[in-house]
Amino acid sequence: MAGQGDKWPAIGIDLGTTYSCVAVWRRDRVEIIVNDLGNRTTPSHVAFTRKERLVGDAAKNQIARNPDNSVFDAKRLIGRRFSDLLVQNDIKLWPFKVIEGPEDKPIIVVTYKDEEKHFSAEEISSMVLNKMREIAEAYLGTSVKNAVITVPANFNDSQRKATKDAGNIAGLNVMRIINESTAAAIAYGLDEIDIGKKNVLIFDLGGGTVDLSLLTIENGTFKVKAVAGDTHLGGEDFDNRMLEHCVKIFNRQQNEDISGNVRALRRLRTACERAKMILSSANETSIEVDSLYKGIDFYLSITRARFAELNMDLFKKSIELVDKCLTDAKMDKSGIDDIVLIGGSSRIPDLQQLLQDFFDGKQLNKNINPDEAVAYGAAIQAAKLASMGNEKVENIVVLDVTPLSLGVEVGEGEMSVVIPRNTDIPTKMERYYTTRFDDQTSILFPVFEGERARTVDNHQLGEFILSSIPPAPEGVADIKVCFEIDANGILNVSAVEQITGTSCEITITNDKARLPKEEIDRIVEDAEKYKVEDDEHKKGVTAKEALEKYTFKMRNIINDKKIGDKLDTTSKETIEAAIGQAIHWLDGIQLAEVHEFEEKLTQLKLICNPIIQKNGQNDDMMLQNMAPEEDVGQQRKGSSSGNSVFNYMAKVGLNLIPYKKTTKKK
Repeated sequence: MAGQGDKWPAIGIDLGTTYSCVAVWRRDRVEIIVNDLGNRTTPSHVAFTRKERLVGDAAKNQIARNPDNSVFDAKRLIGRRFSDLLVQNDIKLWPFKVIEGPEDKPIIVVTYKDEEKHFSAEEISSMVLNKMREIAEAYLGTSVKNAVITVPANFNDSQRKATKDAGNIAGLNVMRIINESTAAAIAYGLDEIDIGKKNVLIFDLGGGTVDLSLLTIENGTFKVKAVAGDTHLGGEDFDNRMLEHCVKIFNRQQNEDISGNVRALRRLRTACERAKMILSSANETSIEVDSLYKGIDFYLSITRARFAELNMDLFKKSIELVDKCLTDAKMDKSGIDDIVLIGGSSRIPDLQQLLQDFFDGKQLNKNINPDEAVAYGAAIQAAKLASMGNEKVENIVVLDVTPLSLGVEVGEGEMSVVIPRNTDIPTKMERYYTTRFDDQTSILFPVFEGERARTVDNHQLGEFILSSIPPAPEGVADIKVCFEIDANGILNVSAVEQITGTSCEITITNDKARLPKEEIDRIVEDAEKYKVEDDEHKKGVTAKEALEKYTFKMRNIINDKKIGDKLDTTSKETIEAAIGQAIHWLDGIQLAEVHEFEEKLTQLKLICNPIIQKNGQNDDMMLQNMAPEEDVGQQRKGSSSGNSVFNYMAKVGLNLIPYKKTTKKK
């Protein structure tokens, strides 16, 4: 089993709003995988420039100078409609452009290689997921296809499907979609399986969502009692409050309105985000941006108390969700054995104090890493599904619940619930319906989720039509509607006409918030094209680096007194001129092809290498001076001077061919 796990690894991915994390089960434990910069989390950012596409840290690092084409918060768009009020509010704060696409779908617009490009939220998320897969493959040294991806517990059906689509676009086999808070509970409970029965509240407050799960953990079984949350409340909202405050202060102090300046707002937002993190450990900090607008510097001292005052209503909203979760579980707060904090924003001291006060001073559990716990739990679940874990992992059983009620529209827009919220999943429930009119031969079934009595106040997942119903008087037809939710929390609906014995099974296929198969196939093809372009760009970077390395190493050689003074004036001037031309060309180009860098490198070598070789042959003392200390030692042991030159050039990264020493004719 262990060998199979090593050969076919399955990873866990926490696809976060602001940061993502990837983990894998290896050597009987979970390993959080670091990215190419050594960081354990990677920004969920994608940026497009004139030359390349950037994902992760590279994308976030350039956002201040390229805000219009730097995309973040794609998770807040995924599975939503453009007309959604929350989407409309977010669009006002984002520097990148979002337009209405087909079927009311939000489409992100950027400029890439001087061309306007349109991307869906699924496509942007797939780029982040692909980056996480590449990070895992680099670490494991093998291809990775299988993954468990986490989503907020309150994600609706279309958002879950859209996340799964994003995983498929990234070339992943999405083994399971699980709730973030449930994954965190697995991370918490893995080492407490044998302790006994415990009621645990997972409080997960990240960059974009607040997620709550109340679970009972007993003998390796994780039974979710209730979930609650808000898919639009998190650290990004706290940043927005600070940003709005700073804009007002700047306007009051300088009589300048910067609310329409995308670049200034992006730089100010970054400073606000930094200040927010500092205030989790300090009572006061400053927000400073040099030359924020029209050459005017911005400085503001902000205290932890002021930050809390700006966001107190949001803090209290998250506490109200805790109360709602307890009510749904029919449990008193005194029955909670442990409160586990997850997510970067759960570090905020004033929020922690509110939560602790709600539970009458009960200590909060801060023992697990809030940034990594979700990926940690997802990796455990992936190991179980791939049969690559140990006995403890194999014995884990997760019993999740539906976050919202599911049903169909009946009568004059009334919600008829088929599956109540907080029902254990996977599940299958049935309900019977009939016709409203005489001789009715078809029935439209709009499918909704939500807790309101009228469907207009709930979220429509899709609809289907059951036709070929035999004509009959009103109320005679007998229609059985079946709702089935799989382990991923994804819904399938079917209907059967029973009286005549004929049946028809239908699943929802026209969900407007989900990408059609043809669109997914197109995006997968585009992803392959972008990968080829990215690889080509990397080749260009490598070729440019090789030219720069050779150029500057040669300049260092001739500037070395022990070496340069041994060259005759003509030779030295020739090399200096060639180096100068190469540096001037490098400084002047913005875009160049791989072959152009290679040609310049070849030309420079044709000028420099013969001169170095010629002088190396004519002056054994110079060769000894050129060689590092260890090479001089080799010469004393009998190595030729020519080989010393070659050894030295190899040390400084130059490609010279070893030559035979010849005797100079007098």
